Parts: sequence; C-alpha cells; structure tokens
Amino acid sequence: MKILGIDIGGTSIKGGLVDQKGEITNLFSLPIDKKLNQEEQIAALIFGIKETYKEDDFSGIGLGIPGTINPKEGLVLFSNNLDWHELAIGDMFKKAFPNKKITIDNDANVAALGEVKFGVAKNEKNVVLITLGTGVGSGIIIDGKVYEGENGQGAEIGHSLLVMDGIKCTCGRKGCLEMYASASALIRQADEACKSRPNSRLAKAKLNGELDGKIIFEIAQKGCKTAQKVVNNYVKYLSEGLINICNVFRPSTIVLSGGIANQGSYLIDKIESYLDENNYGFPPKAKVNIRCSMLGYNSGIIGAASLLF
Repeated sequence: MKILGIDIGGTSIKGGLVDQKGEITNLFSLPIDKKLNQEEQIAALIFGIKETYKEDDFSGIGLGIPGTINPKEGLVLFSNNLDWHELAIGDMFKKAFPNKKITIDNDANVAALGEVKFGVAKNEKNVVLITLGTGVGSGIIIDGKVYEGENGQGAEIGHSLLVMDGIKCTCGRKGCLEMYASASALIRQADEACKSRPNSRLAKAKLNGELDGKIIFEIAQKGCKTAQKVVNNYVKYLSEGLINICNVFRPSTIVLSGGIANQGSYLIDKIESYLDENNYGFPPKAKVNIRCSMLGYNSGIIGAASLLF
C-alpha cells in the first residue's frame, strides 16, 4: 500500500502517493492562501486531498512542515514562514482520516530521512542533511532514526554560532550560521561585492536584474574574479559550519539540498578541499562524505512518506 507524502512549503503544498521503492505517482499541488487562518488552511488542504484521492489509495499520511514541530503530539509549535502557532494539525488529520496512520515532522528532518531511505545516503545510519535556501535548515539521522531533541526542538544547526557578535539573525541572536551560509547570505555577500566593484561582471549582471545563487555561481565559473571571491568566501563560511557538524556528530555523510546544492561538483570539490585541510588538526580522522541531494524537488514528499515506511 502507498503512503501519501505531503510537503508543506511557505507558499505552496505538494503531495503524492509514494510506494516502498520511493517512487511517486498522482502528484498534486495547491497554493497556500494567506488570507485564511491556520485552521482554514488545513481544512482547505484536507478538502484538496479528499478531492484528489480515493480513501483506499493510501494507508497513511506523512507531513513535512517547516518550523518547530512536536511529532509525538502532532503539533506545529511555531512556523515562521507559515505564521502557524500551536496548531494541532495531527488531530485535524486524524479526525478527517480516522482509519489512516498520521505522522508529522520538520521538513528538513523528513528530507534527511528520505535521503537515507531512498536517496544519496541510502542505508547509511548516521547522516546530516543541510538545506541551503532562504535560511539554513537541518535534519539529523542517528543510528537510522530522526533525531528530534526535547519536544522536537533539536537539530537547529542553522542557528548555531559561527561568528561571535556577527550579523543579527531573524531568530534574534547574532552570528548564526544561517546569516553566512544560506542562499540569502550568498546574495547579500554578492550585493556588497558589487558596491565595491561596480565595473565587475557580477555588478553588471545585477544591473540587468536581481542576483540569485545560480547566477552568482555561473558568473564565477565564467572567470569573474569578483564573483569567484564571493563564492570562495561563501564556501569558507559554509565549510566552517560543516566542520562543526563533523566534529560534533562525525556522520558518514552530509547531504546538501536546496538551490545552492544544484551547483554539484563545482561546489562539492571546493568544500571537500577545505574540509581536507581544516577538518581536525591531527590524524587520523574519519572521512565525512559531502554529497548533493538525489531526491531534489520531490525530497519533501518522499521524506514525509518515509516517516511511515
């Protein structure tokens, strides 16, 4: 029997039926209507599911949700992107689907689980996944299981300290990894470089439109020294964050996901080179593999379904 995997994002919700091989069928997508309150948004989602699928199409529902999640209680404690607070989403789904298994977790946690079940870290026991997007999300797999922390509030690697008294983060602290290694941070660093190098290819590209991570990397690969400096500086910040992960968890693999991870070997080679030079100051050290997500766009759906496999 298949599992219905639901990936809830900041602006839209995606879902699909996932089988035990990790293959998806019957995909659906719907926008999040910010005019509705949080309960009304869930009611709209449940209505959409009932309209799209038959009752016997799936045996359970797994949901991946951004924010602070309490999986045991089925609660969204807080989701900044969605403006959800103390939302009993588990109870709402159990009431709507009384004969189905229902489980929820943080979106990065389920993405990590999906990579271990079906993706680039398949069958590995100790894996950390880092999402490089608007912020820096993280999911931790220890001995094959998702690490939650007390009340589901652990695994916030994006809010670990990287720079003492550094840039103020949206969480209220200063110097969080998120402020230096997210896609948003890369764009901010590129904007600053454009101000000091107004005649660079990077600055000229900005004049033609907003910069994004893909464009910054592309210009760097084409030889723009300003863009290369931005990318190398960004990689240094990111790699220092990954070294902290290595030193605390020593996973077999760190998986990178999100748009920045699409840079593939150009990014991975730079990170691995930096880690080889700086990961511990003494031999021997267990190598940590750095890989890009294999599940890509559908990682949230597959990961959410993986909660019930």
